[in-house]
Amino acid sequence: MATKKFVCQVCGYVYEGESAPSQCPVCKAPGTQFKEVEQPGDPAKPAKKKRDTNSNVYTLIYAAVMVIVVAFLLAFVNSSLRSRQDENIKMDTKKQILSALHVTGVKDVNAEYARYVKADCLMDAEGRLDEKVDDRDFATSYEKEVKERGRLHVFVCEVEGETKYVIPVYGTGLWGALWGYVALNADKSSVYGVYFSHASETPGLGAEIVTDAFKGQFVGKQALDADKVVLGVMKHGKVENPACQVDGISGGTITSNGVDQMLKNCLGNYIKFLTSKE
Repeated sequence: MATKKFVCQVCGYVYEGESAPSQCPVCKAPGTQFKEVEQPGDPAKPAKKKRDTNSNVYTLIYAAVMVIVVAFLLAFVNSSLRSRQDENIKMDTKKQILSALHVTGVKDVNAEYARYVKADCLMDAEGRLDEKVDDRDFATSYEKEVKERGRLHVFVCEVEGETKYVIPVYGTGLWGALWGYVALNADKSSVYGVYFSHASETPGLGAEIVTDAFKGQFVGKQALDADKVVLGVMKHGKVENPACQVDGISGGTITSNGVDQMLKNCLGNYIKFLTSKE
């Protein structure tokens, strides 16, 4: 049997034997101050096996656990913030519709929207507005509404006692998406106001479609001639019919063309409504 070693915890003296001495021969400390020294290879007390943190298995397990934890946290955060994000997008969309009616700088968006927008209607195949959309089903992407649900929205509004119709428009510019709203007077042809925005047009060029200088050109223009959409954007300095055309952005020809096509394509979807006498 291997000799055991005991160390005095007071003076450090090492004693070898079957058991600790009753007293330290050096410092006279009692035997209770001795502690057995664990020796390598002692079958009675095998050494603890250290975890190999450099092994492939450990690395894979650690990575898997971290991925699961991070994924869970991201899902939780996304779920927690989604309702707030959706509400912010909804408020911004309402602001854009109000902007086409020349109502800007509002603080209480819902109150102002309710004041001016009397109904969010859907146009049927005959051009009638026979279905109203509940605010709980308020849309924020009218391109998806048309392409995925076949729904054409018309916002029936009232400004200073006069009826206005706001129609969503969407298209493509030089670098990305374009969208906006066209507000028509009660005659369904003359333009009361417009709102345009973009995803990534060039600052100082195509991005100028958001400016009051560009949007202001549309006020009073005619959107229709008989059953054809004539409202459009011409190359800068090339307006031929000022009753229905506006100057494009200098240096932003492709974006201007995108706005022109956006107006003609989207308003064209509403011809039956715009030409009806109701």
